[in-house]
Amino acid sequence: MENIYDLIVIGAGPAGLSAGLYGARAKMKTLIIEKDKTGGQIVTTEEVANYPGSIRNATGPSLIARMVEQCEEFGAEKIKDNIVEINLDDKIKVLKGEKGEYRTKAVIIATGASPRKLNVPGEKEFTGKGVSYCATCDGDFFTDFEVFVIGGGDTAVEEAMFLTKFARKVTVVHRRDKLRAAKSIQEKAFKNSKIEFMYNTVVKELKGDGILESIIFENKETGEVWEYRADEEDGTMGVFIFVGYIPQTDLFKEKLDMDDRGYLITDSEMRTNIPGVFAAGDCRQKVLRQVVTATADGAIASIMAEKYINENFEE
Repeated sequence: MENIYDLIVIGAGPAGLSAGLYGARAKMKTLIIEKDKTGGQIVTTEEVANYPGSIRNATGPSLIARMVEQCEEFGAEKIKDNIVEINLDDKIKVLKGEKGEYRTKAVIIATGASPRKLNVPGEKEFTGKGVSYCATCDGDFFTDFEVFVIGGGDTAVEEAMFLTKFARKVTVVHRRDKLRAAKSIQEKAFKNSKIEFMYNTVVKELKGDGILESIIFENKETGEVWEYRADEEDGTMGVFIFVGYIPQTDLFKEKLDMDDRGYLITDSEMRTNIPGVFAAGDCRQKVLRQVVTATADGAIASIMAEKYINENFEE
């Protein structure tokens, strides 16, 4: 069984790296497979201030670099490949990638979720420099600044209320003539004096020199297009985009249980509906998607994978 891994982790974000670290530390033969860049969403974050114990001025990339180092120190293997086909039903799981085929006793899926983008000019350029997809991560950086929240669902309106703890003014920009958020959430937001609402409006472009300085808006009803510039003293402003997330779980459709949005369903021990297959991090159904919850998921999944292997495979 030389060519069979004890554990394969699909994805090298915080959940996957945590799972890989715990797997290798438990002396399991562990492989982490990542199709894209290591680190997931956190590598776009300029500063990580809310991960317990992180050093002052830690960045997303520096935090991930340390996680990768730890995995390597304990002997986890890591390769770049895109898994395109899976067989999870047999005792030995088979993962087929563009570069090779991998066999393993247990699998941890840590493929993450991506914020749905507006796909407008400037969005990518100013991500981490005025544009954010996480109020909990970045709200503090906009203390006493003006902030725009794009979206009209529960998350957008709840995050707008959260951002009023920091920003001096929050404007919710929604493409329709009324919000989609639950009435109870709307009522709270309407009572908040720091929040204003801009309906029938979309963002056409984000502009600036190094940092976000202005937004081009369009009124969908009238066709009017205008540019809103940051206050001269501030020099910048925040744009928080909450138009949904896309879980990276297409590969597992009709194989693993997932909710109507595509998030994998697990129990508290990260087990999916197939024995020996676990899920961790943003790809699974959960209430909070943060680095701290992703790393916790990864640790739990790895410990439970080890337990599964001990119970189902002889030495």
